[in-house]
Amino acid sequence: MKKMKLIVQIPCLNEEAGIGLVIRKIKKQIPKSKIIVYDNGSTDDSTKIAKQNGAEVRFVSKRGKGNVVRKMFSDQLDADYFIMIDGDDTYDVSRLNEMLNLIKNNNYDMIVGKRTHTDSSAYRKGHVFGNKFFSNFVNLFFGRDITDIFSGFRIFSKRFVKTFPLHSQEFEIEAELTIHALEQKLFVTEFECNYSSRTDGSYSKLSTYKDGIKILKLILILIKDEKPLLFFSIFSLIFLTLSLVIGVP
Repeated sequence: MKKMKLIVQIPCLNEEAGIGLVIRKIKKQIPKSKIIVYDNGSTDDSTKIAKQNGAEVRFVSKRGKGNVVRKMFSDQLDADYFIMIDGDDTYDVSRLNEMLNLIKNNNYDMIVGKRTHTDSSAYRKGHVFGNKFFSNFVNLFFGRDITDIFSGFRIFSKRFVKTFPLHSQEFEIEAELTIHALEQKLFVTEFECNYSSRTDGSYSKLSTYKDGIKILKLILILIKDEKPLLFFSIFSLIFLTLSLVIGVP
């Protein structure tokens, strides 16, 4: 990968248990890359550990993963490809070079690390159901090019990063990235990647119900904006059906 200029961007909030491992594993795979940790107000030793492992640390004061990604994409950075990965050490990066070869040789705009797992503790039960529900819902409207819409491990082309109109502020960001790519018919694909349980001492910041409602709201807004005729036709059909049912007696 000597000919490719790579930047790794890691959103981080209280990930002292995993952030060092993530940085070291990435350095082993792509030692020439620039690694930047975007800290979103950690109160533990995440930033200290990131610096000790040779990563640059930048701070994002406004809470929310979407705000972190907005900062990541808006920073004046020059690279051929941008790698986004969570700092919790749940994604297997051992095949990262294969992913980079794939995006380079096929001129993809985005490759999504499709999570596969054999450990039942890798996901909370509510997250498994939510991921399947929202993924199928998005696939119904925008196609099945991406089936794991919430993956936090992705590789982007420079073109994608510099033209993405980001609106999300929190955990809806992965859904927005996915829907934008599918609606714009960008050249995207998935690459299977093993997903493991969090390191001891690490915990998920995603609220199953609260963030699930926010994600559903975002998806509906994007469907309305991108496919207004289909969106309003479906709601009209629903209300027509309800009115007929109520009016039958």
